[in-house]
Amino acid sequence: MLDGLTSLFIFVVGLVVLALIALFIIDRYQTSDTVRRNYPVIGRMRYVLSDLGEFFRQYFFAMDREEMPFNRAQRDWVDDASKAKSTNVAFGSTRNLEPVGTPIFVNCPWPTLERDAVKEPAMLIGEGAARQPYLAPSLFNISGMSYGALSTPAVRALSNGAAKAGCWMNTGEGGLSPYHLEGGCDIVFQIGTAKYGVRDEDGNLSDDKLREVAAHEQVRMFELKLSQGAKPGKGGILPAAKVNEEIAKIRGIPVGEASISPNRHPDIGSIDELLDMIAHIREVTGKPVGFKTVVGAYGWLENLFAEVNRRGIESAPDFITVDSGDGGTGAAPLPLIDNVGLTLQEALPMLVDLRDKAGLKGRIRIVASGKLVTPTDVAWALCAGADFTISARGFMFALGCIQAMKCNKNTCPTGITTHDKSLQRGLDPANKAVRVANFVEQMRKEVGVIAHSVGVTNPRGMKRYHVRLVCADGRSRPLDELYPAVGVQPG
Repeated sequence: MLDGLTSLFIFVVGLVVLALIALFIIDRYQTSDTVRRNYPVIGRMRYVLSDLGEFFRQYFFAMDREEMPFNRAQRDWVDDASKAKSTNVAFGSTRNLEPVGTPIFVNCPWPTLERDAVKEPAMLIGEGAARQPYLAPSLFNISGMSYGALSTPAVRALSNGAAKAGCWMNTGEGGLSPYHLEGGCDIVFQIGTAKYGVRDEDGNLSDDKLREVAAHEQVRMFELKLSQGAKPGKGGILPAAKVNEEIAKIRGIPVGEASISPNRHPDIGSIDELLDMIAHIREVTGKPVGFKTVVGAYGWLENLFAEVNRRGIESAPDFITVDSGDGGTGAAPLPLIDNVGLTLQEALPMLVDLRDKAGLKGRIRIVASGKLVTPTDVAWALCAGADFTISARGFMFALGCIQAMKCNKNTCPTGITTHDKSLQRGLDPANKAVRVANFVEQMRKEVGVIAHSVGVTNPRGMKRYHVRLVCADGRSRPLDELYPAVGVQPG
């Protein structure tokens, strides 16, 4: 027995030595990689360590507030909230309050008593234009993430969780799947540039399919996606490996081929065409219609609102979703994520002011999107003028996302963005649905706490003068001084 083990050991060592010799020869004589050519075999460790580095930094080296795009403190808050654990911390803030843009809420000497606090009121969308306006109950909702980009158990968990929490769920541009409908939650159907789920064989918008989608009572609104934070100026990409038979059927595309959307709607190239399309979809479906965009150039928004007033306010989009230009759940070229489009911190108050200046505040609702994963983020957006807030990555964290940054590779270790059954099995939809609902409920609760601390009875009562932003000189200034509300003097 011992002799056999010894022989096996020698054989294995021999194989390892032969493999190292082969790698040495390959590395020395290949010409595509300088490091491997100069440092055969050892040079390969550079790539192994580089891949492992992101995980080591996350668990051993990075401080609570250091990581990007979301730090450990943000992820831990969502994790605790989704598990219905205490989100309280001790011994002081770990946040650096000096960086420009840090929000500081102005606490009132006589905060709202708990007995006087009320739940935020529902808000009507599409009144006076849509045959079936939507009374939206929640100020915090699920942003667009497509079935296909997300796995089946992830979509099922979000649908059931949204129903438990009483918030809406946006389908993303990938069409309406049975799993979106499964939980019974309110649905916002997103129409991307490829018009997945509502397209004919030539890729054009199909009125028959629009009616078919709108026939579902759960589908409350339709959203035209002009652009999104991850890729302003570029269409969505679903790798061929993710396009199985079911996804292909839902989207109306060939099986096993990469699904690439145009970088804009081919049939929308002007303000008139946008308003005409909104009116057409609203007429066909009978439901509120809005659009999603990343703000860069903004003169077109002034022209849009002017044209709405010329046509009549019933021609207005029922809502506008404004996304931040610093990336999102979708994979995209780095220059687009880093340097194209305004961040939400600048775009949101700008859009609100342009709408209000045009006298359309009561007609067009503003939905804010972009890294809104904590109560501070959501409360700031409400102060800036948002009517609703939405999050995508926050809900991914609620599902168990560990920010492994593998969303576009079909190798997500938490089963959220992969169609590998062996990886999906770790995601239990029933358990994660509870976490999704807990996340929403805790968000509402703690946004309410901020609202009460500044002296209003519910979050919708917060205004710009309730929050200050740290400026470049290290001093904080009221948001209403930096962005004076239309018709209101700062001070």
